[in-house]
Amino acid sequence: MTPTVNLKSALPWLIVFALAALLPLFVSNRYALDVAVNVMIWTMLAYALNVMLGYAGILQLALAGFFGIGAYTVGILTLKAGWSFWLAWPAGVALCAFLGLLLGLVAFRTVGNTFAIFTLGVGVIITEVINKWDALTGGNDGLNGIAAPKLGSLDFGRGSAFFYLALVTLGVVVYLVARVRSSMFGRSLIAIQGSEDLARTLGINVYTHKLRVMMLSTALAGLAGGLYAVYIGFMGAAITGPAQTFVVLLYLLVGGVGTLAGPLIGTALMFVLGEQLKNVGDYQFIVFGPLLVLIVMFAPGGLAGLWNRTMFARRKPATPREMPDAGV
Repeated sequence: MTPTVNLKSALPWLIVFALAALLPLFVSNRYALDVAVNVMIWTMLAYALNVMLGYAGILQLALAGFFGIGAYTVGILTLKAGWSFWLAWPAGVALCAFLGLLLGLVAFRTVGNTFAIFTLGVGVIITEVINKWDALTGGNDGLNGIAAPKLGSLDFGRGSAFFYLALVTLGVVVYLVARVRSSMFGRSLIAIQGSEDLARTLGINVYTHKLRVMMLSTALAGLAGGLYAVYIGFMGAAITGPAQTFVVLLYLLVGGVGTLAGPLIGTALMFVLGEQLKNVGDYQFIVFGPLLVLIVMFAPGGLAGLWNRTMFARRKPATPREMPDAGV
C-alpha cells in the first residue's frame, strides 16, 4: 500500500516551514541566519540517526564518519576534479549509501552491543583515514576554499540564498522520513525493533530491511555533509569523529527518539543553547548534563514524546502500540 499524506498532520509542518521561510525577510542579523542554517544541517544528521535508532532500534555510531565522507566527496570533486556542486552532491550521497551497504553486510552479522562497538570502531577508522590521507583529503590541514554553489546567475554564497537551499533540503528530508515512517517498510522496521524473531514469523526479511535502513541513514548523512562542506568552505577530520555522533545523539534524545519532530526540536534547542554557552567552553556540560538527566527522568520519550503523551492524555488513554505512530 502506498503511504498517503495526512493533511491534518502535515499542516503544523507547513506552518513551521512557512514561518521559517519568512525569517530572512525580518532578520537581517547574519549570525542569526548562520545559526539557523547550522541547525537545519545538523537536524538532517539527527534524522539520519533517527531512522535507524528510532524506527529500527539500531544504534549506528559511525554516522559522523559518513557525514564527513559526503562533505569530503563534495570538497574533493569540486576542488580537485572541477565538478559542479550539483553533480558532486548526489555523488557524495550515492557513495555514502554504497559504503553504508558494505558496512551493513559486515556489521549486521554482529548483534547487540557488539554492533554499536563495531560501528564505533569504523567511525574512528574513517576519521583516521581522512586525517592521514594527505594527498586526497589534505590531512591535518583539511580542505580549504570549497566554493559555495551557483545555479546560473544565482550565487548561494550571498545573502539568504543558502538559507533557502538548506530549508528546502530539510523539507525534503522531513517529507522522506515521514513517508518512510508511514510506509510498510517503516512499519516493518518498527516490528523489527520490537522483536526480530516475531518480525521473521510475519514474513519480514530482517537482514534486507536492516541493509535498506542503513543505506537510507548513511545517504541522509552524506546529504547533510555535502551541504555543510560548501556552507563552511572548509573541512577538517575533527567534525567526522565519533564525538560528533554522540553530540547528535544528545540532540535526538532531548527531542525524542522515534518521533518525527524530535530531531528538529532537540537540535534547535541544544544547538542554540550551546551557542549561548560557547564562551564558557567545557563548562557548558554542567548545564547539558543535568538537562539530559531531567529529560530522561521526566520525559524519557524526549520533548516531542512528552507532547504526544500530553495530547493523548487529553483525548484518550494511549496504548504502547499507538505511541510510535501518533502525533509528532
